Amino acid sequence: MKNKFYQYIQDLQDSITTKLETIDSKAKFKQDLWKRPEGGGGRTRVIENGAVFEKGGVNISGVHGKLPKSMQVYFNVGVVDFFACGLSLVLHPKNPMVPTVHANWRYFEMYDEDGSIIDSWFGGGQDLTPYYLFEDDAKHFHQTCKTACDKHNPEFYPIYKKRCDEYFYNTHRNEGRGVGGLFFDYCKTSDDMTMENWYNFVTEIGNSFLTAYTPIVEKRKDLPYTKANRDWQEIRRGRYVEFNLVHDKGTLFGLKTNGRIESILMSLPPHVQWVYDHHPKPGSEEAKLLEVLANPKTWA
Repeated sequence: MKNKFYQYIQDLQDSITTKLETIDSKAKFKQDLWKRPEGGGGRTRVIENGAVFEKGGVNISGVHGKLPKSMQVYFNVGVVDFFACGLSLVLHPKNPMVPTVHANWRYFEMYDEDGSIIDSWFGGGQDLTPYYLFEDDAKHFHQTCKTACDKHNPEFYPIYKKRCDEYFYNTHRNEGRGVGGLFFDYCKTSDDMTMENWYNFVTEIGNSFLTAYTPIVEKRKDLPYTKANRDWQEIRRGRYVEFNLVHDKGTLFGLKTNGRIESILMSLPPHVQWVYDHHPKPGSEEAKLLEVLANPKTWA
């Protein structure tokens, strides 16, 4: 399974970066191949200063070795070996009318002393973070997620949509990071699902990503915007940074397993503002966004 899924994310990285370069038309992804001293490595691809994407990364990695002490405590296990692979992407568009997007699809295995698998699971999801709320965009993104989920189980979308709203939430701000999408983790063998079933589900979601996001980019990338719009975008990006550094489990896992720091912090936007005690004008488009972030909606 690990070889099969790692091949899948290599191919998916190729298809996603090719499509994004076509949309941007100016910038190209720079590739960085790296190795982890303890075992494994990855292929980082970053795009910067494009016509559409100010900064973005589409990264894959496959790492293995002894599970660090801090993660043994986290998973409540003893001394074990592990393998983890996944694709993680974040795209920060230049135009404030185009939402930031994040996605991740991953697979994890844990082994006992003789190399037998003692646990394995899939995880992942995709979520949208707009700066200005276009309801049609949120509906399109969520409907694409729902359509992909429904091919496997009609209960998946409402469950994983709710988990996404709960997970991507800045508790110290009492607001969501964005308008959500899907979030699933610890997808293991059960009475209803084999690991092959989970592989088919996770790859279905991965394959839906470009359909979910790129039509929104195409529709909004040439809309006019002002310096005030841009300032608001940078203030909201600050909230994005806060979530990733304070709450995100993927960031935590990477830092605690001696992950590659450049790849881990690839998700951070290049231009951000923290304005003291900032509040948008009541009734404004900015205030409208905050209202939805405080009270997640049903989009599909």
